[in-house]
Amino acid sequence: MITPAMLAFDRDHLWHPYAETPLARESVGVEDAEGVRLRLSNGTVVVDAMSSWWCAIHGYRHPVLDTAMHEQIGRMSHVMFGGLTHAPAIELGKLLLDCAPEGLEKVFYADSGSVAVEVAMKMALQYWRGLGIGGRNRFLTIRGGYHGDTFGAMSVCDPVGGMHTLFSGVLPEHLFAPAPRISFHESWDAADAAEFAVLADQHAPELAAVILEPIVQGAGGMRFHHPQYLRAVRAVCDQLELPLILDEIATGFGRSGTLFACEHAGIVPDILCVGKVLTGGYMTLAATLATDRIAHAISRGTGPLMHGPTFMANPLACAVGRASVQMVMDMDLTGIIGRIESALTEQLTPCRALPGVADVRVLGAIGVVEMREPIDVPVAQDIALANGVWLRPFGKLLYTMPPYIINDDDLRKITTAMRAIAQLDTQ
Repeated sequence: MITPAMLAFDRDHLWHPYAETPLARESVGVEDAEGVRLRLSNGTVVVDAMSSWWCAIHGYRHPVLDTAMHEQIGRMSHVMFGGLTHAPAIELGKLLLDCAPEGLEKVFYADSGSVAVEVAMKMALQYWRGLGIGGRNRFLTIRGGYHGDTFGAMSVCDPVGGMHTLFSGVLPEHLFAPAPRISFHESWDAADAAEFAVLADQHAPELAAVILEPIVQGAGGMRFHHPQYLRAVRAVCDQLELPLILDEIATGFGRSGTLFACEHAGIVPDILCVGKVLTGGYMTLAATLATDRIAHAISRGTGPLMHGPTFMANPLACAVGRASVQMVMDMDLTGIIGRIESALTEQLTPCRALPGVADVRVLGAIGVVEMREPIDVPVAQDIALANGVWLRPFGKLLYTMPPYIINDDDLRKITTAMRAIAQLDTQ
């Protein structure tokens, strides 16, 4: 049980994500979780509208995932992956390649989404070195993106409007095209990708790869761009023979309405990053997938890929990951995500009429209410908790990414809380 003294210690001594220390106010204590609900230390039970930062799609204490963990820990919890291998890693790898876009043939296990991006960037850099071509050290991306908090990943996040502006002058300077302007549901105009194409062409001799989040820009702004933009990017990469890295850590395994967001555009990357949903929120695990062309150039030209985390392919993580991915493959993903999307659209659209609301957008199991001014997060969270919901807004964005198992009543509870927060400026 979490006591007041424990919460005070947490406030004064534990650093939380994107937070000062000591915290301005105490964190909300969680005693346990089951299904889509969190039981707080004050006895309140709330619906988790965030899927624990988008990963707990199957909910908490799912019997299939619990069983996978229990069975694996009875065999071994960890063994080094250097020179050794094990069934969970092999079976998860086969499953990933079976469900990934056709053409991806190699799997590198990482221990977080940020590290998966680091590995992808290393792959691109070693690819050119493997081909014996020098000077390819920069990456091209688009503004408004977010790829993680390690140094390589930070360097391809938005350098102006992102979370890492403090590190300007320290991070490598890469190239940023304007963010796509045409949203997912609008009519396409080829001019939207023109500046990207020009920038790629001008700097092609120094580019190692293009990297972006396909269709959905997550923590950088929750924007949904047109599938045709992604097709245009793929065409530019093909023309200039540039590897295309897609960061699907937030969108992979159904969140946008297709198994992978790049399927909206019908294209395949050369390198793909996945994480979050991979283990259903049970363990930290990510993976970087690559084509044979990328892998062969690295291995034949430079030898080993120079990365190897201590907990790479952790058996516990791989075992629960195998179970989580199989559950996704077995579910009626189109029906489940379609139901959530319809409910979010119907129930959040009325927020458009509120004077404090700049935009409302929904794609798959993602619902966003963008405010005109920054949200007072503590006030917003208090309102959400009073409505029996856990939400975590940021900046001007009030959003939900609920677990896939959520029912209609709990989904309505989430949207009711969001509307209550959005109405703040009108009261």
